[in-house]
Amino acid sequence: MRTLLAFAVLLVAARCQDTPPRAAPSQPARAETTAPALMMPRSPIQLPGGEAGVGLDDLQWSARLGRLLIPAGRTGAVDLIDPATGAVQQVSGFGGQDGSAHGHGAGSTSAVDGGGWLLAIDRSRKELAVADPAKLAIVAHAPLAAGPDYVRWLDSAREVWVTEPHDEQIEVFKLPAEGAPQPAAVTKLSVKGGPEALVFDGTHTRAYSNLWNGSTVAIDVASHAVVATWGNGCKGSRGLALDEAHGWLFVGGEEGLATALDVAHDGKSLGSAPTGKGVDIICYDPARRHLYVPAEDGTLTILGVNKEGALTVLKTCKVCEGAQGVVTDGAGRVFVGDPDKGQLVVVLDDLPPSRD
Repeated sequence: MRTLLAFAVLLVAARCQDTPPRAAPSQPARAETTAPALMMPRSPIQLPGGEAGVGLDDLQWSARLGRLLIPAGRTGAVDLIDPATGAVQQVSGFGGQDGSAHGHGAGSTSAVDGGGWLLAIDRSRKELAVADPAKLAIVAHAPLAAGPDYVRWLDSAREVWVTEPHDEQIEVFKLPAEGAPQPAAVTKLSVKGGPEALVFDGTHTRAYSNLWNGSTVAIDVASHAVVATWGNGCKGSRGLALDEAHGWLFVGGEEGLATALDVAHDGKSLGSAPTGKGVDIICYDPARRHLYVPAEDGTLTILGVNKEGALTVLKTCKVCEGAQGVVTDGAGRVFVGDPDKGQLVVVLDDLPPSRD
């Protein structure tokens, strides 16, 4: 185990400008998520071994662990970060340390908390890894049929879903409830023209994923089959985020767009709003009803969602060139990946929640 508290020496303030409205040895302690957002920007969080660049991609928040889950590509580790202090713990043992400069396609680039375990892909070894977050150690592996992109946990069925876009499929595994957490392969689910991104909707017993060009698919989680395809208004469909309580599905468009769909009404369009160009991963705070959309042009767009599910630009923040990946802890802290410097830029969302 390696424990490190590492903040960048120089303060990189994430400056936001108002935009006129437009349509350790033991398990980490739970983080406090009810504290008010601080009013001053925080220093970036430097990832251990990431100074030469890290292939940041899918960043996640675990409310159970109270930690950010940050797969750090080329470093061979998944970092578990306390959002309040910036303290870093690492699960090491992944491949990719001999990868390219940033290692976007190397090592682990997606990890989630599921079934009491940390579930992570390893692109270099084409594996699904299961780690013990208390011991900070990998305890099981399973080979993958093709190169992975996202990993997600379906709690109701104790299934692990891994997207494999090169083969246009999602590979599904079962994780036992007791004993060794060895994933067992269940099926391969065909998603022609995708899959890109993946999110589960327990209310409607569906999963959603994008096709690369202009569409989003709904997948029945019981039958493991695509049951609907919806136009999403994006030329390049990338990120996904869900407000499950309201049935709103948000899509990030690579060209500089965010759109909203009504999943309860056959993917009906609820509107769109402009963002920076080069959008990939997005995330959503359901309590604030704020959607966070980073872009490769160096911006983070904060969008509000009204009672009808429509989007409005609230602020545009300058974060870092090549911004990739975003996650929030629900306490007003938003973390944006800076692949070039191997760090997380911290933006403090002090905007009021969107109201009905």
